[in-house]
Amino acid sequence: MRTITGPAIVGTATTVRDAALGAVRDAVLDGLAVLAPVACAGCGAVDRAVCGDCLAALVPEPRIVTRAVPGVEAQLRAHAALAYTGRAAMILAAFKDGGRTDAAKPLAVALRAALASALASALAEGPVAGPARGIEIATVPSTPRAHRERGYAPVELLLGRSGIRSARVLRLARERADQAGLGQAARRANAAGALVALRRLDGRRFLLVDDILTTGSTLAEAARAVGMAGGSVVGSAVVAETPLHRGSALGELPANAS
Repeated sequence: MRTITGPAIVGTATTVRDAALGAVRDAVLDGLAVLAPVACAGCGAVDRAVCGDCLAALVPEPRIVTRAVPGVEAQLRAHAALAYTGRAAMILAAFKDGGRTDAAKPLAVALRAALASALASALAEGPVAGPARGIEIATVPSTPRAHRERGYAPVELLLGRSGIRSARVLRLARERADQAGLGQAARRANAAGALVALRRLDGRRFLLVDDILTTGSTLAEAARAVGMAGGSVVGSAVVAETPLHRGSALGELPANAS
């Protein structure tokens, strides 16, 4: 006969409590959906902010993706939680440029998974001076126009929902266009020299974070700016990566990708 120890009892009680709270939350959301119908950010169905089928498309599956960025000697490597296709792309686009901040929770879960994967990879690839807690999160600042139009910084919002605070170490060095809608060559030109560190970063280590990885120009520029200020980049994480096809070399890239 198996004896259940104290910790197991506590764990079971916690699981039961969480399940009960989840059931209550679901009932409340179902009631609100009847009183004030909301269209799913992914498929448009009158349901919740993100319906069950679309939530399934946001289950994170972190993978390492690479990009060859002209002018950068080594390939850019990033950990992506999702592919920017189908329902995931619709939800991320609605969150980023459609004001659907109510879809932030599952996207934050995906970003947190990509961050965990990137950190684990950085620590596994060899000895890194100093403890893991010395690795900071750095994000790419939005353009003033994009911030005004959205009213929020998408990546910072997702990090906040994950209980993570970024180190504000980069700023725009010059005016630049939003990367969305630009082709590959235009993205490289737009990103080149666009960022600078706010201060010296000697001895500090960073994980770079962005929402969507397309050509890699933005993350490569962020890594350059950190390096020029004396810091180092141990990895990169993104919510989703855009699978590049043959047509993308001609500038045929998703409108919401950055």
